[in-house]
Amino acid sequence: MTLIKRYYNFFLSPNRDLAKRLRPILGFMPSNMGLFQQAFFHKSNNHTTTTKGQRYNNERLEYLGDALLSTIVAEYLFKKYPSSDEGFLTKMRAKIVKRKTLNYIGDEMGLDMLLLEYNNTKLSKSMLGNALEALVGAVYLERGYDSTKRFVINKILRSYLDIHEMEQNDDNFKSQLLEWCQKNGKDVTYEVLDRFKVDKRDRFKVAVLVDGDRLAEAEDYNKKSAEQSASELALQRIADVNGNMP
Repeated sequence: MTLIKRYYNFFLSPNRDLAKRLRPILGFMPSNMGLFQQAFFHKSNNHTTTTKGQRYNNERLEYLGDALLSTIVAEYLFKKYPSSDEGFLTKMRAKIVKRKTLNYIGDEMGLDMLLLEYNNTKLSKSMLGNALEALVGAVYLERGYDSTKRFVINKILRSYLDIHEMEQNDDNFKSQLLEWCQKNGKDVTYEVLDRFKVDKRDRFKVAVLVDGDRLAEAEDYNKKSAEQSASELALQRIADVNGNMP
């Protein structure tokens, strides 16, 4: 029956264009096209199902995919670096599953074109990472854990990331700022200055304070991303004062 569904999806289904575009991304022909279509519907569309009136978007798939990515990446790093300690593994996992990295991968995979097709709102970078997580969730529901692990490792990690280069890069600006503050006996805090709507989506304006002094502000659709951007600006300001980066 599954083979028949895949044949139908590729040649006869109204969603056959999506099926053909997904095949090289996934490495297989999906059978449950409704599930994979849902992975690209953002909540800002406010689509509802016709049966139960539930919102039809990718948030639940994103939630599932986020958990799966964290687990699969943790296992992958555990086996790849048998001699590394917990701190190194945690930092590496954070670099891989953070929003900026997932947004980059989603863009490289061409998910922006699928998002444009299924959404009537302005696209943001964070929607790429969200769709990637939702896609991982959809793969799991259709194919199970082992196939999802192969998809993540072969079609995501090995295809789009240079893990060894990531070892050398530290772009966790919140962590860098915290380390500088700890070394200099200062306190760092973050404050949400405003939360407002842009294109039907929440946007956050965040300030970073060092010893109560506001050093920088930044905005983003994700609060954590706004904190990272504010931290980067704060580090630049500290560098301007001290003559070098902290």
